[in-house]
Amino acid sequence: MTTPMIEFRHVKKEFDNTQAVKDLSFIVPRGELFVLVGTSGSGKTTTLKMINQLIVQTSGDILIDDKRAKDYDLRQLRLNIGYVLQQIALFPTMTVKQNVAVILELKHVAKKDIDQRVDELLRGVDLDPEQYRDRYPRELSGGEQQRIGIIRAMAANPPVILFDEPFSALDPIVRNQLQDLVRRLHQRYQTTIVFVTHDMDEALKLGDRIGVMSHGELLQVGTPTDIAQHPVNKFVEDFFAATVGKNLYDTPVDKIIKTGYQIKQPTQTENIPTVSREATLEEVFAILANEAVVEVHDESTNPVGWLDRQSIMRYLSEVKH
Repeated sequence: MTTPMIEFRHVKKEFDNTQAVKDLSFIVPRGELFVLVGTSGSGKTTTLKMINQLIVQTSGDILIDDKRAKDYDLRQLRLNIGYVLQQIALFPTMTVKQNVAVILELKHVAKKDIDQRVDELLRGVDLDPEQYRDRYPRELSGGEQQRIGIIRAMAANPPVILFDEPFSALDPIVRNQLQDLVRRLHQRYQTTIVFVTHDMDEALKLGDRIGVMSHGELLQVGTPTDIAQHPVNKFVEDFFAATVGKNLYDTPVDKIIKTGYQIKQPTQTENIPTVSREATLEEVFAILANEAVVEVHDESTNPVGWLDRQSIMRYLSEVKH
């Protein structure tokens, strides 16, 4: 059985008599990239901040490496948990090298080792140390600043790194590049990561497993395929379809048919609504709101395949777009 790195045991958090997190219990195994996804106010960021005790739970226990978070020395706990924020929060009067080295210096690492580590990390995120180590944050693009924020969190090889919606303010191209970077760094270092986002598309791309939150409750935990193919309730199903489909509504269903995600021909084909191969996902989702299956026709009105909501969700969760 995989060893837990983080465990929540019946954790609750109240703010002014309002429950932000309700009886939360889950495990993040060592080395997993676990994504918490949900809408604004779902409790996902509160949950994240309770791991490093920036927010202290009202009741229940949070275990880090089989020891209760509240039993750690708070300073040591936070020094051993990397933290990447949306705002990045690089120190403006410090160079890139100085920003990355902050935790290493707090841990009294030798200067020679710090220099080697900073250069290694810069190369690992495709930034030439000779060009970047002596620059200041104001001389970097938003994407470059976020890369520095990521390697600063990784500098001391912490066993856990927390990501709090770090890419939500970036343009789609840079965001996609940084998502690829996080996956690559995780595969290389096998650090336990808890990543918070409101975007199911991002969650599906990054997560080994995904936890879907709403109104302070953890509705479902599973692999991307589990979430897509077996949503536990209508909220999870609709949240998946709405967030993943939002940038893909113009995709023609012909693309899904060609990639083999159609279902078998239904036993009864009478009265099944039909669409052309050029019909978009938006059109098909509108039909599937009230129908179980749609039939896809070619130019000669011959059927070429059949689709339901589950087959489309499987396509969206498994195929690179």
